[in-house]
Amino acid sequence: MKALTIKGIPEELYRRLKRAADQHRRSINSEVLTCLERSLGPRRVDPHELLARADALRDRLRLEPLSEEELRTARAAGRP
Repeated sequence: MKALTIKGIPEELYRRLKRAADQHRRSINSEVLTCLERSLGPRRVDPHELLARADALRDRLRLEPLSEEELRTARAAGRP
């Protein structure tokens, strides 16, 4: 893993970074990495990984799959 040293961080920026890290319960290093990843743009989403995460969330929340009628109603909601 590569290392990076950042010099000359303005005090106010450092305080904001520390505050954000505390709020997210991350180290300052992890917060910096998260900020960099977000600012450099989205990464490609693997649809299988996304569906697996959705299935895991549904299982954890014990949600029943939607019926065809519920899906039709949701699709039509708010459409002219």
